[in-house]
Amino acid sequence: MGYYSGPYFISEINIMELQNNLIKTTTKRLKRRGRGIGSGVGGHTTGRGNKGDNSRGKTKMTFDGTKIKKGWIKRLPFLRGKHRTNRLSEYSLITLGQLDKWFKAGETVDAASISKKAKISQRNLGPDIKVLSRGKLTKALTFKGLKFSESALAQITSSGGKID
Repeated sequence: MGYYSGPYFISEINIMELQNNLIKTTTKRLKRRGRGIGSGVGGHTTGRGNKGDNSRGKTKMTFDGTKIKKGWIKRLPFLRGKHRTNRLSEYSLITLGQLDKWFKAGETVDAASISKKAKISQRNLGPDIKVLSRGKLTKALTFKGLKFSESALAQITSSGGKID
């Protein structure tokens, strides 16, 4: 016995085949919370706990409810000291694959030319640029004022590049 739908006659076997060949979905939608008491999930405070500022609303940043009265400005970390200069010692990382894409054979590679080719300002690149060996360098390039990983140095010299 089968089903008649329009000009086609579909048998029960065909329907079972279609159902068995469907892609299985394993993701379930998340429950919608915080949609009132009638939603059947939570209601009133939904995930915030019973009492306190967290359940009622937000606490002001300047709220001074500590036992030992210290101003909130005293509790923030100071903006002086060693940690401010940490970023200056970090490198901007660039790979040989990127340099191979950006530069033609015989060109010089330095911070200014990299910022121009990569369309990144020199300020965002930082003071030091380090070249890593990810990718392949197929052209002979001249490098100035950059730092290199050991494997990048080996690849540059094997491709006929110069380091000034």
